[in-house]
Amino acid sequence: MSVVRVSVVCLLLIVFAVGAPGAVLAQQGTGAPGSPNATTTIDGKVVPNPPAPFGGEINQRAENSIPYWPPRIVPPKGAPNVLLIMTDDAGYGVSGTFGGVIPTPALDRIAYAGLRYTQFHSTALCSPSRAALLTGRNHHAVGFGIADAYTGYPGYDAVIGLDNGTIGEILKQNGYATSWFGKNHNTDPADYSTAGPFTQWPTGMGFEYFYGFMAGETDQWTPYLFRNTTQIFPWLDQPGYNLVTGMADDAISHMKELNAADPNKPFFIYYAPGATHAPHQPKPEWSAKFKGKFDMGWNKMREEIFANQKRLGVIPPDTQLTPWPDDLPQWDSLNADEKKMFARQAEVFAGYVAYADNEIGRVIQAVDDMGKLDNTLIIYIEGDNGTSAEGTTIGTFNDLASFQGAEIPVAAQLKYYDLWGGPMTRPHMSVAWSWAFDTPFKWTKQVASHFGGTRQGMAMAWPARIKDAGGIRHQFHHFIDIAPTILDVSGVAAPEKINGIAQKPMQGVSMAYSWDKANADKPSTRTTQYFEILGNRAIYHDGWIASTTPPAPPWLMGAAKMPDVIDGYKWELYNIADDYSQYSDLAAKYPDKLSAMKNLFYAEAEKNQVLPLDNSVLLRLLTPRPSLDATRNEFTYSGVVSGIATTAAPNTLMRSYTITADVEIPTDGAEGMLVTEGGRFAGYGLYLLKGKPVFTLNLLDLARIRWAGAEPLTPGRHRVEFDYFPEKDGSRPASRTSCPVCPPTARTPWPG
Repeated sequence: MSVVRVSVVCLLLIVFAVGAPGAVLAQQGTGAPGSPNATTTIDGKVVPNPPAPFGGEINQRAENSIPYWPPRIVPPKGAPNVLLIMTDDAGYGVSGTFGGVIPTPALDRIAYAGLRYTQFHSTALCSPSRAALLTGRNHHAVGFGIADAYTGYPGYDAVIGLDNGTIGEILKQNGYATSWFGKNHNTDPADYSTAGPFTQWPTGMGFEYFYGFMAGETDQWTPYLFRNTTQIFPWLDQPGYNLVTGMADDAISHMKELNAADPNKPFFIYYAPGATHAPHQPKPEWSAKFKGKFDMGWNKMREEIFANQKRLGVIPPDTQLTPWPDDLPQWDSLNADEKKMFARQAEVFAGYVAYADNEIGRVIQAVDDMGKLDNTLIIYIEGDNGTSAEGTTIGTFNDLASFQGAEIPVAAQLKYYDLWGGPMTRPHMSVAWSWAFDTPFKWTKQVASHFGGTRQGMAMAWPARIKDAGGIRHQFHHFIDIAPTILDVSGVAAPEKINGIAQKPMQGVSMAYSWDKANADKPSTRTTQYFEILGNRAIYHDGWIASTTPPAPPWLMGAAKMPDVIDGYKWELYNIADDYSQYSDLAAKYPDKLSAMKNLFYAEAEKNQVLPLDNSVLLRLLTPRPSLDATRNEFTYSGVVSGIATTAAPNTLMRSYTITADVEIPTDGAEGMLVTEGGRFAGYGLYLLKGKPVFTLNLLDLARIRWAGAEPLTPGRHRVEFDYFPEKDGSRPASRTSCPVCPPTARTPWPG
């Protein structure tokens, strides 16, 4: 009742104020210069815009003075809302929109309301692609030659510098409401902690609101989730919670709040779900939709996708299907257990694709429900690189194991068959599926030299502007062309300075020229583009592409011996104007052309900070890099502390360590965790169980090694100590657990 009374009083006050006479109130509705509601657009060459001088008049008395308010900055008239959508680890042949066998109705909606692009390219890896997308500049040019294995060279420092302002920063400074949902893999892990700095977090890169996770992947059931710079911990532990839906819910809620507060303010939303990066974790009803749909196997699926692509016109009619690699088995060569398990892997992956597309569809529908679809530019990119080959040739129920090079036999995987994709698993699928989902091309994620790693299905629609609904475009474009396109059509300039820092020019070109039907066959305005990840490289120029032959497949996870990064690589040459899929290598036929293309690559490499080339993986992973724990040998915590970033926590890998815990046991005993890092799928924990101190080491969910004290702790104060140390003679580690009431246990040999 009191709430109603307060609301009525407020309403009366508002009516009285609006109805009151006065020159100032008369100006509010007109937006006259100097009035409280005055707005202005800026040339945007320098942002933030320098403050305007006071334009009123000040005398001794207020009644003899004229107030003045600086105008609020708004985008140019007619600037569209922008919804930029990008999924994860999905190649050209994944979506039904581009011929795949997995229905993607939300992507269909954008494609048939607008345009599909058949030659649109990523960098072949997550972080580099995202850096290029957000900045309009090549990934090495902004420090993202690679992500987690970054090194101390300008092209590989994993920092989007202040001279490379993001599209979010530019649009924010020009009056847009900016927000970022989902994956952020463009912040140095050393800055993940609550100690910051937060300049490389989304909120420090021009996005006023962030809801998502840090790093390359997260468990969708128990995500590493943040709102702005505050961790949501524990995660939203609701029955049936999954981040794919939770993220869509938050985005829709945020859009509604923006619309309620200021329906006239354009928004820029960057929506980047973790799907379909491993772990593949859709809600079970989505996997169930594909039961039995992949029993035909990867070879026949590939042929089906290829036929669909020709029927839809998303590949030229004379395209040739590239050969199946000798390294991967033919489906018919598998036994019954293998076929059963591998088909299950694909069912869950397909469910993940369809589930993510459905939730994206909800976000698009929310824009429509607000009446804003007509003036919203929606760009939907299926994948930030080709489909991932990081699940090994046989797949895994724990992708953390595959990253360590551990293969889990099919017989062991089958024990998780009914749990696949649920909270008890972190699945990835066989490389053979990944290769097939990149149809009609060769190779996969991580391989920048071939289109299996870099060709993405992309559609864009803007009903008020793009009129060739359902059209298909074949111009050659790249992620760096998205930001310039958005700026071009919104009338916002790429600034010369941001916060006083001179900006590097954007290297992308606008794609808006291709929107008109009359320009459907106009030559691409992108004539040259280099590619490089982990030594695999290519150069495109005027319809030709020169590509290195990958010396080792990415599914070996860097374990293969690599040749010299310059002289040890064979180059291939393709005329993709006539050979869409890179089928016919013309290197031997046109050696002079190949030589010229190689020279062009090195010229582009020098210009874009690609050098020095480095094809090592393990050595780069072990390279010293910034970390908050690097100079610390002791870590002290008291009370309940959670969510400490890995780079700020003790690093216990491959070293001796001691954990000491001071505890006070009540008279009725105690149980619970003392300290833990990791969780269900890998990590360690020191805890009390029925009063006894216990230490458990979880080795990638493949083995759990447990040490326990002999007796429960008695009431009172105790110090529990766990020592872990390697034997000096080179044998496997041993350990002991100690406490005041129980002697150290006998040495426990490491299980073989």
